Amino acid sequence: MRKSFYTLSGIVNESMRQDVRGGGVFIFINRRGNIMKILHMEYAGMVIYHKKLESGRFKLPIFDEQATSLSIHWNDLMMMVESVKLRSDKLKKRS
Repeated sequence: MRKSFYTLSGIVNESMRQDVRGGGVFIFINRRGNIMKILHMEYAGMVIYHKKLESGRFKLPIFDEQATSLSIHWNDLMMMVESVKLRSDKLKKRS
């Protein structure tokens, strides 16, 4: 996940139809589920928090994959960041 301030704020504006300056917190997670970026606006400018897991992946809430966004409470975000789902050591063999 190489996206930074301008690209992520562009996704918020174009895909989510929201304004980063509106006080929301926007969460982006890569396909593997092991990197999370959180974008929000503070009084002095935009801030990105970046967390990369050495092992496991973030445990995400159930959501409609066709939706462009999902609203969650701050406590739910903290649970997502703190509770990591460990990956299975053995990969399933494809038929």
